[in-house]
Amino acid sequence: MSLPDLIEIVPLDQPVQAEITVPGSKSITNRALILAALANGPVTLTGALWSEDTQVMVECLHTLGFDVKVAPDPQEFCNRIITVQGLGGKIPRAGSAEKPLDLFVGNAGTAARFLSALVCLGNGVYRLHGIDRMHQRPQAALFQALRELGCRVDSESGQDTLPATIYGTGPRSTSCTVSITESSQFASALLLCAKHGGWQVKVVGENAEESPYVAMTIELIKAFPFAGGSFQIEPDASSGSYFWAVRRFLPWMKADDEEWGGFGDIKVPTWGLAKVSVAHWPASGWQIDQQFESVIAESSAMVAGLSIASGRDSISDDQLDALVEELPNQKVSRSTNLGDSIMTAIVLAPFSIAPVYFTDLGRLRVQECERVIALRTELTKCGAKVIEEGDTLTVYPSKLHGAEIETYNDHRMAMCFAILGLKVPGLKIKNPACVKKTFPNFFQKLAAAPPHGLGATILDATGRKLSHDELFAD
Repeated sequence: MSLPDLIEIVPLDQPVQAEITVPGSKSITNRALILAALANGPVTLTGALWSEDTQVMVECLHTLGFDVKVAPDPQEFCNRIITVQGLGGKIPRAGSAEKPLDLFVGNAGTAARFLSALVCLGNGVYRLHGIDRMHQRPQAALFQALRELGCRVDSESGQDTLPATIYGTGPRSTSCTVSITESSQFASALLLCAKHGGWQVKVVGENAEESPYVAMTIELIKAFPFAGGSFQIEPDASSGSYFWAVRRFLPWMKADDEEWGGFGDIKVPTWGLAKVSVAHWPASGWQIDQQFESVIAESSAMVAGLSIASGRDSISDDQLDALVEELPNQKVSRSTNLGDSIMTAIVLAPFSIAPVYFTDLGRLRVQECERVIALRTELTKCGAKVIEEGDTLTVYPSKLHGAEIETYNDHRMAMCFAILGLKVPGLKIKNPACVKKTFPNFFQKLAAAPPHGLGATILDATGRKLSHDELFAD
């Protein structure tokens, strides 16, 4: 059984007490798979995400000739224990100019970028390609850097996108410059392979010195057991953001005595948070999205609005007006505050009591879909007022209603709006199975009984309640 093409999320109307496990970090898993292949001996990755993106990476490593063993992880159904026999920088298999070795990367940006650099350590010819959307996503800055290192890269489109043929032969250089204006994955790809390639990599472009994903790569390289051993993958903070969102705007556990708290001189009702948490929440600082809860908590417009939306309506209109008047501008940046979890924050923002400005969204435009337009379009369908100006979305307080949500084959669009459906009646999700990219059992987590799930009801197009088995995305 599999997910139907359209599902409806039934809002929760009772407080929830749950501790949710989420699968491993996609960003860390695919970086760790590359590093494991480059290690001098076997490396076992525990807590590794097992989803479409990481399966693509494992399959490509198999194609390249690496010995990769995959076993179940008893702690989380969508994780695996993966052991890679590292070969110290050697790439076992390669193709020829007449018959390049074929590598299919799907729509996995990490696989497309990281493997492009990895095969340059080989001694042959490789052709990388994916689905149509991956062929539209940027690769040019990475390809240019690889050419600076002496690699030949031929793009079939002539626009430096996939499909592309990469030649791991010929004379070599030892230094390159790469811009991360369009994607920090370009720098990460080069840094992961730099030691074995003898490469000096200069990173330039937007926020180059503070890029959180480049920093993740650098810290991961420092901590990795290159001599062989084991490495624990931490839970995916972007995936965890959906459940922290539930903690914020679903019905809260009422305290025995209502208290007043606030932001400076601004006072709002303070009741107990719904008792929803994410197990083993990362504390490494490697994932920018582990800041999601604190970023939301620091936005007085969002916290006060979500407090009211969660059913705590004891604040008067006069108090609300005074609160809005005293609020500073509410801004959340994709480059400095949050990563992909900014999409969760955007979907929550109509519940705020003042406009919230989401800035530096340019990279969202070149990911699994054109996410800036997609978010504006689908939130508008639900009754939200959303203004797009450049790479900023301004989301205004809005009364929402149900709608059929187009997901654009984007896993994060599906998950963000599914969480919204736990609050807004009549919200339906098209192509929900696209969550298989990073979180195949996401809808099972929503529907599972507490304390390991939220206890939500999910219906098919006929209004029939879907079973646990029917909610897995395969």
